Amino acid sequence: MEHPRRHPSRRTALAAGSIVAAASLLLAGCGSKASETDSANAQSCVDTSGSTVKVGSLNSLSGTMAISEVTVRDSIKLAVDEINAAGGVMGKQIQLVGEDGASEPTVFAEKAEKLISSDCVAAVFGGWTSSSRKAMLPVFESNNSLLYYPVQYEGLESSPNIFYTGATTNQQIVPALDYLKEKGVKSLYLVGSDYVFPQTANRIIKAYAGANGIEIKGEDYTPLGSTDFSTIVNKVRTADADAVFNTLNGDSNVAFFREYKNVGLTPQQMPVVSVSIAEEEVGGIGVQNITGQLTAWNYYQTIDTPVNKKFVEAYKKAYGANKPTSDPMEAAYTSVYLWKNTVEKAKSFDTKAIQENAGGVTFDAPEGLVTIDGENHHITKTARIGEIRPDGLIYTVWQSPGPIQPDPFLKSYPWAAGLSG
Repeated sequence: MEHPRRHPSRRTALAAGSIVAAASLLLAGCGSKASETDSANAQSCVDTSGSTVKVGSLNSLSGTMAISEVTVRDSIKLAVDEINAAGGVMGKQIQLVGEDGASEPTVFAEKAEKLISSDCVAAVFGGWTSSSRKAMLPVFESNNSLLYYPVQYEGLESSPNIFYTGATTNQQIVPALDYLKEKGVKSLYLVGSDYVFPQTANRIIKAYAGANGIEIKGEDYTPLGSTDFSTIVNKVRTADADAVFNTLNGDSNVAFFREYKNVGLTPQQMPVVSVSIAEEEVGGIGVQNITGQLTAWNYYQTIDTPVNKKFVEAYKKAYGANKPTSDPMEAAYTSVYLWKNTVEKAKSFDTKAIQENAGGVTFDAPEGLVTIDGENHHITKTARIGEIRPDGLIYTVWQSPGPIQPDPFLKSYPWAAGLSG
């Protein structure tokens, strides 16, 4: 599979403003809860007087993250099409306005502003990297608009203007570490992309390791889009850890796993647990390069339930029989329905009404029943460890007994004290 090259950043005055806002947020501390300002007074241009209502999709359709995000865009459209076919939301048809974030946080901020202020959308669905989310966060807060963010992330964040429908740390990374510990893993090597999510996730992993007798034998980061992993993989090989915890994102995973196999490392010898590789990425990496490796997610195409079978069938009918479903796109699909269900509960498209009515809203999703936490805007998730098989699909080898309540600031874990700043 040929992967798109990174898109050059478009530095408009608008984007520059978003950078300043995002920088201020980051300087306030990765674990700080986003402050509530007078953004509630921001004037909305959303028009619900007619027979339609606009929503936005904002995903990387070009650049290093396109390998992962195109399928998310497709699943958002699938949900919109299904809802429209069933009568819409409060009798209104949804009009989807799509934009390309081009794998650049500044472009995500610019496009978010466009969707809110020019296209007048009622909500936006999208984003992948934490850098893209953090660049967009001040845009949504200052405009008092809503972002539904569908990807697992590092936690330590909550905003009244974001609904987090992917896993937070205690629903993915902590269960993965518990699984490894149960399997007797005593040492880890950490490999990740050089941005917010991997760095923060690894801080959490190191805190867990310190409290659970696990040695960290090495920690390496590489820029998004990197394709040369010879040095890092050799360091991994000589470190001889029990397992590798992988927080690489995008098409860097292709080069990493090919090099991993080239030097003779195997899942039996040193398994890799990945938290950003789903069914969509397996084909790009090459199933022969990754068979037997592990993933930590909340959804796999192989979940054997009537709801999931119906979802998989609908997705393949819309986009092709060879197109797999995956965790982030399922979370994005779910987020559109959660927005719909909240709007209908609130009987309004208004941001404040949605925020006030979100708590307890449910959806019988392909991953299982999910429920919005009205306090932190995350949702309940069932944790699943999966193994990649020769057919390119991922099969559950362990799952939590039921949906896990979101704990983005890890308040219920003594070893995490101090991580949130």
